[in-house]
Amino acid sequence: MFRSGKRVVALVAALAGAALVAAGCSSQGGAQQSNTNATAQRYTIAMITHEQPGDSFWDKIRAGAEQAASELNVDLKYSNNNDAGQQATLVQNAIDSKVNGIAVTLAFADQVGPAAQKAVQAGIPTVAFNSGINEYQKYDIPMYFGSDEDLAGQSAGQRLAQAGGGKALCVVQEQGSVALEARCAGVKKSFPSTENLQVNGADLPSVQQTIGAKLQQDPSITDVVTLGAPYALAALQAKTDAGSQAKVVTFDLNADVAKAIQSGQILFSVDQQPYVQGYMAVQSLWLNLTNGNDLGGGKPVLTGPSFVDNTNISKIADYAAKNTR
Repeated sequence: MFRSGKRVVALVAALAGAALVAAGCSSQGGAQQSNTNATAQRYTIAMITHEQPGDSFWDKIRAGAEQAASELNVDLKYSNNNDAGQQATLVQNAIDSKVNGIAVTLAFADQVGPAAQKAVQAGIPTVAFNSGINEYQKYDIPMYFGSDEDLAGQSAGQRLAQAGGGKALCVVQEQGSVALEARCAGVKKSFPSTENLQVNGADLPSVQQTIGAKLQQDPSITDVVTLGAPYALAALQAKTDAGSQAKVVTFDLNADVAKAIQSGQILFSVDQQPYVQGYMAVQSLWLNLTNGNDLGGGKPVLTGPSFVDNTNISKIADYAAKNTR
């Protein structure tokens, strides 16, 4: 936990930057100046992700990005592909169209990173977010917004150990994603009796069946760890069908998972706050374009892990319903 201190400071700095932008509203003169800055030039920012169709997680990324774009008079161009080669092509397309800034996820860093590096070399301000915390600097990208997935996994594993779990199943819904692999690896570091289960995240009925079959095969599993909110709901149905007593925990949050936490069906969610990731990715590019700012001091700006459980769900459930948590 201690090694995240500098990164937390970076997040505080980032949010302080956001507060400075809003501070223009504290007086009539300030408000006029802020509005002038926001409308003086309309910048075009491309956001390119590895979104997998049907995953509601990305709705929060887009909601945050669109909110920032609306506030700052930014023309946001969102595109996605969960094929590494196709996502790299989308980055190249953004470069060719001469956008003013690029925000990109690096779940498949080896393929997408070199394309993002070309954007940097072309003089296009570029930030990474959500995935690629350990890889973004390799491609000369100066800023990153997201969770430390290894730390998040370790923190989740520690909670499982404290609760007296015996064996965990970590469900990976997208093969080759560095962020998902880091989560499960982190869980295993602090809860060694953890086994990975690969599923096809694009097919939720298949996910449910695969988890259920594993639970029936191995009754020693005491905890199921899913890496996304939709898969947590599939795991709940799978354990019911299998007659398993395994507890379900998850990474990420949506309105249905929030309700399941309230009812005690899901113990906790490890939230990376995707709304904040989308918002800060766009805002940081706008600050760089309009004022030459860099956030994070050369370190990742952390948006998580933030735990949601029965101690704070009553407040956060409202935000989840609004699609901002």
